[in-house]
Amino acid sequence: MYGRKVKLRFLFIAIILLTLILTVFLILKSLEENVIYFQSPTEIKSLTEIDKSKIRVGGMVKKNSISINSNEVNFVITDFKNEINVSYSGAVPNLFAEGKGIVAEGFLEDRNFFSATKILAKHDENYMPPEVKEALGEK
Repeated sequence: MYGRKVKLRFLFIAIILLTLILTVFLILKSLEENVIYFQSPTEIKSLTEIDKSKIRVGGMVKKNSISINSNEVNFVITDFKNEINVSYSGAVPNLFAEGKGIVAEGFLEDRNFFSATKILAKHDENYMPPEVKEALGEK
């Protein structure tokens, strides 16, 4: 039937393919843990189930919504259609202000409340993250 050389080549190629498939699977599995999804307040309001994984919420800080208590900052993120209340403990970036675009990273408590672990503020008046721009419907 097949010679010894052909069987060894087939075995060698099969081992390399299995190793390659296993390597790709392990890389994708490890990257899956580091993925953080971006959502707007409107997308959060339309969720059917609240997931306890880390997400990013982006939009504009609503005017007159910032309240600072000792080391906790509470504010509202809006995409001009829906709003979500955000609570953050820690130092806020210097560019954090009412009417400015931000992205908050953290955990969703329910459809109306978000507990942030990190606040990312835009770096200049003309820049807006593409996800926030798309969610706000601007071009």
